[in-house]
Amino acid sequence: ACSVRLLESRRFSCERAVPMKKLFRRCLLVACLLASAVSMAAELAAYAVVDQVQMPAWLERNGVRQPLAPGKILQNRDRVITGGEARAVIQLAEGSAVKLGENAQLDLNALGQREKRVFTAALDVAQGAFRFTTGIFSKTKHHRAVNVRIATITAGIRGTDLWGSSDDERDLVCLLEGRISIFHPLDEARELSEPLSFYVVPKGGAPKPVDKVAPDQLATWAAQTEVQSGSGYARRGGKWKVVLATVDSEAEALALYDRARAAGYSVRIRPHAVEGGYRYTLRVMQLPSKAEAEALAIKLAGKLELAAPKVTRY
Repeated sequence: ACSVRLLESRRFSCERAVPMKKLFRRCLLVACLLASAVSMAAELAAYAVVDQVQMPAWLERNGVRQPLAPGKILQNRDRVITGGEARAVIQLAEGSAVKLGENAQLDLNALGQREKRVFTAALDVAQGAFRFTTGIFSKTKHHRAVNVRIATITAGIRGTDLWGSSDDERDLVCLLEGRISIFHPLDEARELSEPLSFYVVPKGGAPKPVDKVAPDQLATWAAQTEVQSGSGYARRGGKWKVVLATVDSEAEALALYDRARAAGYSVRIRPHAVEGGYRYTLRVMQLPSKAEAEALAIKLAGKLELAAPKVTRY
């Protein structure tokens, strides 16, 4: 755990500029730590991996908050948080997709695999919109034991497509396809098997009878958890980047780095050796297209008060 923390620390990153000899020694140290981290990662199955992020979004791990980035492996007790107008898509090990809407909070627990290769997970949605869909990343049939708790409602999933949300007015679960078991402290256990049936509990009130959602209302709900084209979202394997700025001062680079990351944007620093010292380039990676990179550049220019972020391909 210590090696991983050192590896993730920007003070040991090869993208930070230091005098050449120190840079070499630190990069050598990072290489050793990387080898250790890779070995550790091989022992830890990647039960959940971030696939797409419509920023701003964060990962909280062991009380430390960092920007959420595509490709990040998630662990038990991790918390994923999305900001305003944000989205996140997480791939689970058995091929399912977990989608979060804006201003959402998801806690991941019980990630693992039990006998007969049954994937397990307990997904706790404290607030915001959520969708669980099987077969997005893999069409192979898998066995799973997944429970989703949306505030006061717990749903046991059996190969299905489920949408739910929690806000100041109510907690809601809607079955899109498959079958789910519903549990609430003020109600008897229920089975939902009819597509488009939903179960709602007003805040501070008793559960209402199961009802059926109209198609146009369902479309409105579903859009709340879908990554929006033209929003400047990042995706695992994306080949475009946004260059926020190139500066001469290490202090200036770190100040912008910290400000961007605190705002929920996964920024990297890259030093360039120049005559008499270094220059520092700050960039956001893994944009899937030029259009998405340009959209993010416009967004960051306003949010971080930048002159003119540039868009380039790797």
